[in-house]
Amino acid sequence: MLIHPWDAPRDDGEWQTWLAAHDFGQLAVNGPAGEPPLVQPLHFAYDADRGEAVTHLARPNPLWPALEANPRVLLSVVDDYAFVPGPWQADPDDPPEHGVPTSFYAAVQLHCTAHVVDDPVEKAGLLNRQLGHFQPQGGSSRAAPGEAPYGRLLSGIRGLRLEVTDVRAKFKYGGKRTEEVRDRIATALAGRAGPGDTAAREHIVRRRGT
Repeated sequence: MLIHPWDAPRDDGEWQTWLAAHDFGQLAVNGPAGEPPLVQPLHFAYDADRGEAVTHLARPNPLWPALEANPRVLLSVVDDYAFVPGPWQADPDDPPEHGVPTSFYAAVQLHCTAHVVDDPVEKAGLLNRQLGHFQPQGGSSRAAPGEAPYGRLLSGIRGLRLEVTDVRAKFKYGGKRTEEVRDRIATALAGRAGPGDTAAREHIVRRRGT
């Protein structure tokens, strides 16, 4: 992923705050020699203090042999995207039709070493961490081996702990454009109010001055 200086996060706190609210991504695993990568959409829980993300998959999932052959993986999260028409991006002294269309988006890529979790107690603990993230208000029993309601289901899944070794983050929201152009785009996004437009506009306003 190409990251220009004007699209880079201001600090780790920026991408960590964003990632805390975006917990669905795609896990890319190296495929067999000569084959493309395997990609699995999934929910995950990221723990900044531990420097890892945790998730689980069904035991029959075809990713397991690939993970065991090569545990180096990439967890990719992209959201808050919007298409920006060319005229919105035109410089003030140029005709609107000279503007170049582009895409705005936020992206975080976690480079990880995958650790497969099969021990029932450890697997239950991993599941409970996920429940704590996705259902902090409760309303669900905790997982424990041999106990209802999830104990009998543990054998059907394998846990996955993704140890983060590097992070690439990008906030592409017209950072190289003048304040006048960015204000124009923000106003246009508010007027269009399509899917993703509100979130994209909030990033433009938040990152003003970077």
